[in-house]
Amino acid sequence: MMIKAIDSTFAYLMQDVTRQLRKHFDRRATKFALTRAQWRALKTIRRNEGLSQTELADYLDMEPIPVGRVIDRLEKTGYVERRADPGDRRRWRLHLTPKAHAIVAEMEVIASGLRDDALRGVRREDFETLLRVLAQLKDNLVALDGATNEEKGTP
Repeated sequence: MMIKAIDSTFAYLMQDVTRQLRKHFDRRATKFALTRAQWRALKTIRRNEGLSQTELADYLDMEPIPVGRVIDRLEKTGYVERRADPGDRRRWRLHLTPKAHAIVAEMEVIASGLRDDALRGVRREDFETLLRVLAQLKDNLVALDGATNEEKGTP
């Protein structure tokens, strides 16, 4: 069953919620003196230890050159180290240092507190429904990528 758009503000509301979450996270995380791109990179590397800069750029939806600059700064501050890829001498693999692991753990505490604040007054069942709906929306949008590739004749 297709649902007609009840309100055209759906995408704006999602964007506003995301913007508010980012704003409040940034305020709470000022003590780390990291840019949003830097903390997103740290978090992504932690989830995918050993990924390449190109893979990180894909995860962050950024171009490789700006990601390289972010990694350069994180390496200078002792948060990230580049290690040679044993299978490809031209490629570097990204790893967090112990110093970075400690900061990411603190950032997760901040994020958890912010989630608690944001979800105040929301019933668990409603939140679980929201997560299911968002997952379905994501699946639908990812499927559009496949449909677009098929239209272009690419597998």
